[in-house]
Amino acid sequence: MLVLVVAHLGVAALVPLLAPRLGRAAWAVAALPPLATLVWAFTRAGRVLDGEPQHESLAWVPALGLRLDVRLDPLSLLMVLIVSGIGALVLAYGAYYYRDRDAGREAGWLLAFAGVMLGLVVADHLLLLYTFWELTTVVSFLLIAGRRPGTERRRAAEQALLTTVLGGLTMLLGLIMLGRAGDSYRLSELIADPPRGGYVPVALVLILVGAFTKSAQMPFHSWLPVAMVAPTPVSAYLHAAAMVKAGVYLVARLAPGFADVAPWRLLVLTAGLTTMVLGAWRALREKDLKRLLAWGTISELGMLIALLGAGTRTAAVAGAVMLLAHALFKSSLFMVTGVIDHQAGTRDLRRLSRLGARLPATCAVAVLSAASMAGLPPLLGFIGEEARYDAFLHGGVAGVPWTPLALFAGSVLTVALSARYLWGAFAAKPGLPDTPARRPAAAFLAPAAVPAALGAALGLLPGVTDGLTGPYADAYQPPAGDKPYHLALWHGFTWVLGLSVLTLLLGLAMHLGRRGMAAFRSSLPRLPDAQRGYRAAIRGLGAFAIRFTRVTQVGSLPFYLTVVLATVVLLSFVSLLSGASPTGHVDLWRSWTELAPAAIVLGAAVAATMIRHRLAAVLLTGAVGYGVACLFVARDALDLALTQFLVESLTLVVIVLVLRRLPPRFTPESPSARGRWVRAAVALATGTLVAVFALVATQARRDGSDAPDYARHLAETGSENAVNAIIVDFRALDTLGEISVLLVTAIGVVSLVRVWGGEDAEPGQTAPVTGPQEPPAYARDQPPERAPAARWDQPRQHWLPGAAERPGAERSVAMEVLTRVLFPSILVFSVFLLFYGHYGPGGGFAGGLVAGQAFVLRYLVGGRTDLGLVAPIDPGIVAGGGLVLAAGTGLVPLAFGGEPLSATTWLHVSTSISFDIGVYVLVVGVILKLLSAAEGARA
Repeated sequence: MLVLVVAHLGVAALVPLLAPRLGRAAWAVAALPPLATLVWAFTRAGRVLDGEPQHESLAWVPALGLRLDVRLDPLSLLMVLIVSGIGALVLAYGAYYYRDRDAGREAGWLLAFAGVMLGLVVADHLLLLYTFWELTTVVSFLLIAGRRPGTERRRAAEQALLTTVLGGLTMLLGLIMLGRAGDSYRLSELIADPPRGGYVPVALVLILVGAFTKSAQMPFHSWLPVAMVAPTPVSAYLHAAAMVKAGVYLVARLAPGFADVAPWRLLVLTAGLTTMVLGAWRALREKDLKRLLAWGTISELGMLIALLGAGTRTAAVAGAVMLLAHALFKSSLFMVTGVIDHQAGTRDLRRLSRLGARLPATCAVAVLSAASMAGLPPLLGFIGEEARYDAFLHGGVAGVPWTPLALFAGSVLTVALSARYLWGAFAAKPGLPDTPARRPAAAFLAPAAVPAALGAALGLLPGVTDGLTGPYADAYQPPAGDKPYHLALWHGFTWVLGLSVLTLLLGLAMHLGRRGMAAFRSSLPRLPDAQRGYRAAIRGLGAFAIRFTRVTQVGSLPFYLTVVLATVVLLSFVSLLSGASPTGHVDLWRSWTELAPAAIVLGAAVAATMIRHRLAAVLLTGAVGYGVACLFVARDALDLALTQFLVESLTLVVIVLVLRRLPPRFTPESPSARGRWVRAAVALATGTLVAVFALVATQARRDGSDAPDYARHLAETGSENAVNAIIVDFRALDTLGEISVLLVTAIGVVSLVRVWGGEDAEPGQTAPVTGPQEPPAYARDQPPERAPAARWDQPRQHWLPGAAERPGAERSVAMEVLTRVLFPSILVFSVFLLFYGHYGPGGGFAGGLVAGQAFVLRYLVGGRTDLGLVAPIDPGIVAGGGLVLAAGTGLVPLAFGGEPLSATTWLHVSTSISFDIGVYVLVVGVILKLLSAAEGARA
């Protein structure tokens, strides 16, 4: 299962690269992973439905209890069939729907969504489920927004993101509380032995909030109709068959264990059936076919939430059948709508007339799917409708008597909206000319026809459907004395059959009397508009943010620093002093050699607070860092000292580059006397806190500590340097996270520089920095053009590349020549540090910093042109390649049955060296990226 998820994501990354060469065939490549998953699921279906779930578990960080646990049981099998089957059909449909050059991107993201959705439905760990849950949100945002989003698409994507992320964060708190209450984060264990009492009801309410936002339950539903601005394949997959089913799936997953816990049943029935009725009622007002289907989807999702959360066996059978039926008929109808829009140029039912005669095959597919949605026999929707009526008919569920009436009203409205869709799309309308439309290619219509045909076939074969959906419902026990409900086309002349017939008749009557119904609707008071509520909330949040930032963001760096440090002191000082204190003899220094660096550090720190010249203050701050590095040397911490020296040197160079654009002296500031005392007090308190913390930390070392003994296991890593072994082996996960943060920070810095430089300014706005509208090529992370070849015998020609970029006052011929002579040696030294780090001071980070120093020197003496000669590659590719190399190295052990990020010794060399190489490459790429930002700011 995990391999299938990785295969989806891997192929998704390749599809955009292959699309320019393969053309339409790239969609076929993208469809291969879902098809393979579908075949795999069918091969496992027999055993899973017979009561033998499939388990897989992979240790990720065993020390922290983090494992990748996945499980295939009847419910997840049903969802896998839906996700992979509909996913393959939508990808085949996209090959004919998309015509622009972004098709490769869309195919890749659709496939990526299929992969993360697959991971979500097989996850058997609460935190793993949440991870995939949020990944579906991120990918759906990218699919809705597109590459070049207009205002409408961008706002729709933001609304979907904000709504579902808010619910997801709420759900995360509930998942953690539930895991703590049950003393396990395994879903299967929690369902088998559900915890009771305590804060379990609160946890369930929080989880349901997340499920309701994801599945567009009122009042969190407004994002779904707005998301219809996305392309039709996205709507057919995400908003009909997959993403919106995530909340339904979560409710179905937890209901067998927690349906009896108050207030679960009341919440799911109230929210679900209210959404079912009001969503279908709102659909009858829509003029756009996709929005009509969107409101119908909201209604049907409410029905699914109520059925699968009710907590009875018959309701579970009905919910599972309708889960499958809805995925089939709604994905088909969305794809039919895309065919209509593609062939007729509109999907406004006020402009469509007599399409049924012009597109008979398309009309037939739509009729078959809409009939299943309305519950006509002998289709799958009909046997699901009979099952849901049987579940709620006899006095409601667990003493909630109004549920049959709400279910009946929602079903009648569903029939009416089904008829409205068919009439609006295909019927002849008086006063409208026939809509011109070209008949679609058979391959374009086939993906929509397949689920429609499956809905008919599964309705005619209720035994097959019962065998697929019944095992999930067997988690519930039928009431004493009752026989388990089984699906069938004919149960005899029963009240359920009468209700089904009455539902159909009333729904058709509502459609035939649509003019009167429209007048009746207009006479009713308008329901609160959730979309207006969302917009008002966003405006209110913006207004609050403005008022809040007026107080907190005053534009004073000393003020910000004072607040931050005061907060650290107030939150940390009391707990630190009360929880621990140095005991025994405190050694302030080990040898007299530490006193001189300490005096330098203290003197430079005090002088830096008194100096008024920017460059002098920077140099004094650098002296503090060099002094600390000398203290590291005195303490035999050579790795720390080397890193400190390199970081300080690089920082000094970067700050000096920035100082070139600032006044030579600090801006005069005249704080009040009280302000001076406050700053002095905060500074002294912070210094005292750090000193006390250092003493407590050093005195806390004791024999028998629970901390891991890295030195004892050093030989297992093939390394002789404990520091390097910790970085690339023992704590490689920490390092991977740190370099990821480093890359993200560099991207953020470059983005800020670009915005400040005016590249991303909105039309009509004035950029805060004057200069060219377009920054140099290198500032846009593009490989700089090579300088043209120069001849020494031509007059007025510079023989050093990039010499013309620096004014004569900033040039030093000696430095330029010396830098070019030393550049190869510095790079060789950086590589030496990289490989020597396994045996002594060095490593990928130190080596990368040294190589970065070399590139900084080339930039200083030769500018963009000279740097382009020695690094003619996009720095983003370098940095990203380093991260991919490090992460990929960590995943390689999985192929050999090992744990991620584990290393072994091969030919007397530790395999963790490749991880260290990735760190080296990333650091170099980040420095090159920052230099590109500096060039953009200079321009």
